[in-house]
Amino acid sequence: MMLRRRTLLAATAAGLAAPAIVRAQSADTIRIGEINSYTAVPAFTLPYRNGWQLAVEQINAAGGVLGRKLEVISRDDAGRPQDAIRLAGELVNEQKVDLLAGGFLSNIGLAISDFAKQQGKLFVAGEPLSDALVWQKGHRLCFRLRPSTYMQAAMLVPDAAKLKAKRWVTVAPNYEYGTSTVKWFKQLLSAARPDVAFVGEQWPALGKIDAGATVAALAEAKPDAILNVTFGADLTNFVRQGNTRGLFEGRDVVSVLTGEPEYLDPLADETPPGWIVTGYPVDSVTDAANRVFIDAYKAKFGERPRMGSVVGYALIQAIAAGITQAGSTNTDAMAGKGFPGASFATPFGPAQWRAQDHQSTLGTYVGRTALVDGHGTMVDWRYVDGAAALPDDNTVKSLRPA
Repeated sequence: MMLRRRTLLAATAAGLAAPAIVRAQSADTIRIGEINSYTAVPAFTLPYRNGWQLAVEQINAAGGVLGRKLEVISRDDAGRPQDAIRLAGELVNEQKVDLLAGGFLSNIGLAISDFAKQQGKLFVAGEPLSDALVWQKGHRLCFRLRPSTYMQAAMLVPDAAKLKAKRWVTVAPNYEYGTSTVKWFKQLLSAARPDVAFVGEQWPALGKIDAGATVAALAEAKPDAILNVTFGADLTNFVRQGNTRGLFEGRDVVSVLTGEPEYLDPLADETPPGWIVTGYPVDSVTDAANRVFIDAYKAKFGERPRMGSVVGYALIQAIAAGITQAGSTNTDAMAGKGFPGASFATPFGPAQWRAQDHQSTLGTYVGRTALVDGHGTMVDWRYVDGAAALPDDNTVKSLRPA
């Protein structure tokens, strides 16, 4: 049973749909330069934009932050790191933003983080899951909101370890997010179950999966279980070919992110039942924090939120909390006494910016896929607090630069 979580202190605002760039009335605004892959990954980033628009509207209606309105100046990187860097330069040098935020793909998040470090500007990553953002390539000016690849793997391993499966194969996109997720899942599952063996792996290029060949190669390894890390259109193609060729019959599947509405909805009646997944059971959560958010989101946008909506909303709340604790938008103040340790409200309940590595403790849900009335959904789910899925401080110190 889920723990009761603190109700979000948010006023539901009705009115006109906000534009991509939210402009406040006061000239003395707190300017957030936001960059994301809107045209490249619209299934996630458009609900994400709705989420941050709702949060900005609510915070400004309540008086803003430090008596100042929030203003988000948003740019589309189209999924290209070089565009993200160019746009970050425009936001910092021409728009004079107080901090940078956003990101979807891990490689773009790392590129913006490096730019922010060189420019001495705070960067708050919303979606990029690469552990390198806060560990191997972490620095004092970079903070990350979502559960990382390590955390996603750590949330799934307890259920994976209970399976009878011994022979595992993996399929993941061939870039930072995919390689990092597979690395941690292998390491953590092997520690929990020394009898397992990984007997095959496939690394399709992001957005270019040859699903038939991938499915055939995985089946050739005769696995007992599969770790899937694909998402979006790659996931849909993989599932379709896997269903057609019987890959999933009699085999367990553990899948990262697949329980998120962005990825379940397109699967529709092709949703394979019984997969162990991380995601967001938006249709069945009943706790107060989620319900307040869902009702406000539906009132404004006329549809249910998705995981991207949660990330966008929580991102703005987390930024507001860091600035409030700093008492200033000065970069050194935000990075030093502002963000580290600051607590903030999210649709999933309260979370905190960890001082030791700048990772937030926002968690996610773990459950199983099911097909209900021709639509994919999550069942038998539980919420996993992000703090419970992180390694101890000594491990973090060994991974993060001094």
